[in-house]
Amino acid sequence: MQPAFYNALKNLKEGIPRLAELLKFGDRSDIASWVNIVEAKLIPRFSSDFPIVVAICGGGSSGKSTLFNSLSGERLAPTGGRAGMNRRVLFSVPETLVAQNRVVADLAEPFKSDLQPLKDSDDLTIPGNPLYVINRSGPEDLVLLDTPDFDTGARGEYINRDVTRMALEASDIFIYIFTNSNYNNRDNTDFMSRMLTGIGKRKCFLIYRVYPSFSDQEVQEHAMTVAGGIYGDDAEKNLLGIYRADEDNRVAAAEQDVKLRPVPANGPEFISALASIDAPELRLELHRSILTDALKEAEDLLGDAGRSLDELCLYLDAFQTVQSQYVHEALKHFPMDRVMKRFAKIWARTDPAHIKFMRKTGSVIEFPLKVLFGAAGWAKDHVISSKAGPADSGNFHKKMEEDLVTAVTSLHAQAIGPQITVSGSLNDPVVKRMSDLVDRIRVQQSNAGVQNPRAESADQDHVLRFFVDTHPAVISEQERLRDQDFRSILQSILSQKEELVEIPQDMVADLKDLAHHFRSKMGVWAKISQTFWASLNVLPATAAVTYVLSTGDPVGAAGIKVKLTGLFGAKDLYALVAIPVTTQLKKADQQQLETMLGPIAEAWFNHKLKKVQQLFEQTITAGTIRMANDTIERATAQVAEIKNSMDICAKEIK
Repeated sequence: MQPAFYNALKNLKEGIPRLAELLKFGDRSDIASWVNIVEAKLIPRFSSDFPIVVAICGGGSSGKSTLFNSLSGERLAPTGGRAGMNRRVLFSVPETLVAQNRVVADLAEPFKSDLQPLKDSDDLTIPGNPLYVINRSGPEDLVLLDTPDFDTGARGEYINRDVTRMALEASDIFIYIFTNSNYNNRDNTDFMSRMLTGIGKRKCFLIYRVYPSFSDQEVQEHAMTVAGGIYGDDAEKNLLGIYRADEDNRVAAAEQDVKLRPVPANGPEFISALASIDAPELRLELHRSILTDALKEAEDLLGDAGRSLDELCLYLDAFQTVQSQYVHEALKHFPMDRVMKRFAKIWARTDPAHIKFMRKTGSVIEFPLKVLFGAAGWAKDHVISSKAGPADSGNFHKKMEEDLVTAVTSLHAQAIGPQITVSGSLNDPVVKRMSDLVDRIRVQQSNAGVQNPRAESADQDHVLRFFVDTHPAVISEQERLRDQDFRSILQSILSQKEELVEIPQDMVADLKDLAHHFRSKMGVWAKISQTFWASLNVLPATAAVTYVLSTGDPVGAAGIKVKLTGLFGAKDLYALVAIPVTTQLKKADQQQLETMLGPIAEAWFNHKLKKVQQLFEQTITAGTIRMANDTIERATAQVAEIKNSMDICAKEIK
């Protein structure tokens, strides 16, 4: 075996289970079986001196141990009429191979244990690690296995099935013994089919333990029924021979060895047929078959990994989108009075000297006398109201607390629930990506025959609604969050609500930049008349203005559209700030008001949205987002490594 091929097989053997554990996909027993094949049938057995391993297998009381004793030339395995007597695998190893410790160690590799010599036959009746005896009379390049009954038990609970499966997966050839009572047993035949054709198609001898009165024709017909159940249309090509073992009380009493007769009668004797197997040719053919099937199953497992990775990416997108939407829900009320007062102060401080002088003398051109602004704020007797006017700022704290409680409660419920429900427009690139992921997952699920998808979407008027199951990779983080006291989480967030009302220094700096920007855009007459300043008169003196989220251009209502930026899943969301205005307000003044207020509102939103997002992540979502991102990053790298290893192995088949 070339080093690159060896390393590739080793990487596959270790990488696929590691990836399965990371992404929580696949059936553990199926993956363990695949790993067992790779490490037992491929990695150690490409050595030219490795022996052919022949497993004697069959149902309860079929005569496996009796045949094993006959072929070994000694009475080693306990025999009797009680099914399920033997509970361990017993190797019969040629004396020349026992001296090669490496071979003995490789034989035991599938069982994850050392291969110890048999000291007492009764030890085989106790479950445990496999044992071995030395065979001094058989072929020097052939190892026999006596396996426990694989059908002892009932209703799918077979006590020896796992240990028998490991033994059969580690074998190159099977000797399958069956009787008239079980030759047509579909459960037994299906199990043998999985063992012989699951990964690598292995050949077998069929031995029919039968009454002497049965004709060879009957024996052959029954044997071909078994072969057809195992191999299907390839039965004749994979049969090494059919033999009959006639019932004999002396054999049952361990007074005589089993006598095998070929069917048809002119076939080779069993020992001769066993000895005539071309080991190099068999191994070459078997390894190519096993490697092909192992890579095919690895490809299927990698497909499962890709689907699980897509599902995790979809879950993360949905999770962050939900968080983003609840962040916006927490800021339904905009403290217009606080922000505009602060901006008015900043604007007043940046007035030219002549304007400051005129303000002191009360002679500002075209400036209404009752709307004189001092550094302190607004003229209070020009408050403009509306039927749909916003709540007084005295209620702003209460409104914000209600919004926070609603948003936190809803986000927490989604974060610990079995499924995330989220809506969005296809105009949003994140929503479009989620839609593409759902479509891709559906195709993958269809190809894999999966009946229970983890993600669905419903299209209603170009608004997609997603139903995304919680991904198994983040279940542990979800459980950790569920174990936390929700009231403590909520109180922790509410304790910082004052920071959402305050205008921090970094936002003041942004407002100053806006003021300078507005002045740079003003014409000469505007600078003289201060109409831009006077337009502030149309705003409420005290207001906590409610806004609504829209995924397109807002229709109807007097308001200003403010684009929200910087949050995942909200690239195309807007805040529609509903500002009550008078019908007497000139259209030019409305446009000027929108030009001014839009950037100011956007500056406030950007600061506060980031603050709320930070609060939510610190208390609720950070662990899940971090775990999902870390898993995606690690899984993506592991998938690339596995694909590279598979490419190297595929070259060996060619």
